[in-house]
Formats: sequence, C-alpha cells, structure tokens
Amino acid sequence: MSALGDKLAGWLGRGAAEDAARVEEAALRSDRFRLEREGDWKRLEQIVGQIERGRLKRLSDEDLLALPGLYRMTASALSIARETSLDQALIDWLETLTQRAWFAVYGPRAGLGRWLRSFLGGGWGRAVRSIGPDILIALLAMVVGTVVGWLLVSSNPDWFYALMPSGDERQPGASREVLERTLFGNAGQDGLSVFAAMLFSNNAQVSILAFALGFACGVPTLLLLVHNTAMLGALLWLYHGQGLTFELVGWLSVHGTTELFAILLAGAAGLHVGRAIAFPGNRALLDAAAEAGRRAALVMTGVVLMLIVAAMLEAFARQLLDATMPRLVVGAFMLVFWIGYLFVWRRGK
Repeated sequence: MSALGDKLAGWLGRGAAEDAARVEEAALRSDRFRLEREGDWKRLEQIVGQIERGRLKRLSDEDLLALPGLYRMTASALSIARETSLDQALIDWLETLTQRAWFAVYGPRAGLGRWLRSFLGGGWGRAVRSIGPDILIALLAMVVGTVVGWLLVSSNPDWFYALMPSGDERQPGASREVLERTLFGNAGQDGLSVFAAMLFSNNAQVSILAFALGFACGVPTLLLLVHNTAMLGALLWLYHGQGLTFELVGWLSVHGTTELFAILLAGAAGLHVGRAIAFPGNRALLDAAAEAGRRAALVMTGVVLMLIVAAMLEAFARQLLDATMPRLVVGAFMLVFWIGYLFVWRRGK
C-alpha cells in the first residue's frame, strides 16, 4: 500500500509541478509580449489622448503620420493576445485603447456644431436634390392616393369608414355646422398638448414607416403613401359635399404644407433605398444600399426637423389663426420656404 501511495503522490506532484511551470511560462510569455510592444502602445495612447483633449495642433507631423500604423499594430496585437489567451487585464486595456484609436483614425472629423452648420447650410438640400427622381415617384403616388380616396368614397360612402379612423364626428351625413365646428373655434385648446399629440400623430408614424419599409424594394412605401393620402381624398370629398373645401384647405395648409412635404421626402428616401437594392447597377448590392442609405438618412434627419416645425404650427399657429385666409397665407409661405430652401438656394458650388 505504501508503494502505491508513493506512486500516486509522485504522479500528483509531477502534475502540480507541470501546472506551475505552464503558469510561469504563460506569465513570462505575456510579459515578453508586452515588453516588446509596450513602447508603441504608450505612444499611441499619448497621441489619442492629445486628440481627445482637442490638442490636435500640438501633435507633430511624425505622430500624425504614425497614428494609422500604430492603430493597426495595436489591433493586430489585440488579436494575438486573444488567440493566445494572454493576461486578461492586458487584453482589456488593449481593447479600450483600440476603440479609442479607432475613433481618432476613422471617427467624424467635425463636431456637432460644425456638422449642424454644414447640414443646414446646404448639406440637407444637396441630399434632397440627389433623390429627385424618387421625390417625383413619391409625389405621383400621393396624388394618385388622393384621387383614389375621393373616387372610392364618392362611389360608395362606406369606403369612408374603411379609410378614416372611427369615432370621429367627421363622417358622411354630418351637417355643415358640425363640420364647420371642427375647423373653427378651437383657439382655446392647450397648445403644448396639441404639440405633443402631433409629434405622435398618424402622419409622423407614416413618415418613419415610409422610410423604414423602403428596404423591400420600395413597394410597401408606395402602398403606404397611397393609403395615407387616400384618407386625405376622403376628407376632401366629405367637406366638399358641404361646400367647405376652401375652408378645409386653409385649415390643413397651416401645418399640412410642411407635414405633407415631410411625408413626401420620407417616402422618397425609402424609395431611394429600395431602388438601390432593386437596381444596384454595376455596384455590389451592399455597396449600393449603403451609399443610398447614407444619403437617405441625411434626408430623414431633415424630415424630423420638418415634423417638429409642423407640430409647432398645428399647436400654435392654427389655433391663433381662426380664419381661412391667414391660414392659407401661412401655409403658402411655408411651402414656398421649403421649396426655395431645399431646391433653389445654393451655398457655394
């Protein structure tokens, strides 16, 4: 028994010794790996720190030229450290340094203020003009939808209930007085509550969906535009029956010229992405979709601003202006402003 015990002890002892040797070897390998490259890592950390603190002009030309190479070397070292299971603390530090260096090398070159000036100073308009064919297609779909909505309810008023939300007093058979009451006499409403409701209204959701569904070759976007403007056609038919077409157009124009313009641009942005996916041309599909997506995203940033402006107009301007002509003036002014700003005005070449 003692001989067997001695053998077991020897085996266990050798195993423990081997484990200790492997741990020591791994530690030495990690230290050696770090010592060979630590100088470059420290230099990269110093350069990145200067850039993060906004001291780019204090960096020497040698440091700026070395930055991309140091970043790639550090990223390669991180990959090696992960594969060889080196010290976890070293891996964590390299991951953080690599992420910071990535933003220094590939991150945006302009701050928020500079980007905003560029966006409002012509960048948004250039993006909108670059999707001109898609804007024309979206506009045609919205016109067709309005006409289809009018024709459907005029042929069968039951279509009105299928197109418009239920529970509203605006429905076939309503008297002129009831319909007129929905257009005027609302100056006492709380503007802030109307503003909040407008931000989450049907048209704001349509704008977002029209863009988001564009990836399916633009087909859902077209259907959504047609359906949404069919509601407008049904509403026009209803008020036209009571001789209130002019008043309804004035009521809608205050915020509608901005809101419908935003929907038009959102639909065009979705169509632009869908058209790039359906017809990538000589480019790879992913490259075409990525390029169209960047351009469409810039347009959608402006659409969000337009929806906010539309919400403010509906919440305050339409309540303060309780007559048709002033409403038409505001609506026409906003339409001319958006067309001029996005399609006519140029800043520089």
